[in-house]
Amino acid sequence: TMVKKDGITSVYKGVDAAIGRQLVYGTARIGLHRTFSDKLVEMNNGKPINFAVKTLSGMASGSIAVCIGTPFDIALVRLQSDSMAPLEERRNYKNVFDALIRTTKEEGFGALYKGLGPNILRGMSMNVGMLACYDQAKEIVAKILNDPMEGGPRLTTKLGSSAVAGFTAALFSLPFDVMKSRLMAMKPNPDTGKMPYSGIADCAIKIMKTEGPTGFFAGFSAYYGRCAPHAMIILLSIESITQGYKKAFY
Repeated sequence: TMVKKDGITSVYKGVDAAIGRQLVYGTARIGLHRTFSDKLVEMNNGKPINFAVKTLSGMASGSIAVCIGTPFDIALVRLQSDSMAPLEERRNYKNVFDALIRTTKEEGFGALYKGLGPNILRGMSMNVGMLACYDQAKEIVAKILNDPMEGGPRLTTKLGSSAVAGFTAALFSLPFDVMKSRLMAMKPNPDTGKMPYSGIADCAIKIMKTEGPTGFFAGFSAYYGRCAPHAMIILLSIESITQGYKKAFY
């Protein structure tokens, strides 16, 4: 429908914001988690840390990264929602920078951090689901496949672990992604001037009342289709790059 109505470029609406978001948020959350995890392992006398500690590392790194990357997330959500809105309701942003500049001018700097609460929760849940679960799954899969992981895990271990992490990342983060997207894209009611939601708690209550628990998992198949390949590619790339870096510089 989107391709027929607005052309093939409509499915790539907001790609510049998505790239900017990954450069800032994606790099920060992955780099911070690995830094925190490595330090925690060192503090544990080189022994593997348990899942609870991995979870704390994922939550801390995810929340910090979100605080850095939220403006790009705002731009991404608005650019994508703009393409699906009726013509008379569109903001008609030209690109990510136009979206950031206009949002600041028209709504104030604070508008770049709308939905920060659910976005932090989403970032924490995504990091736990993707990175902490990957680290834990890697240990379990390695035992099942008798992989000693000397010099790094085998490809089969990495594939199995990243597949698990792709699913858990989507499962854990979708409810918060739904709330985050609605809060970031909301507009005042033209008749009353009121916003549809007053905050994250109000958003969660209204979704539960009107749509039930399944409302938090609306579009799971599409979201999983986006999250799982992304998570697997990122995780497989990280392992290969890290191993190559260690061989070259250590």
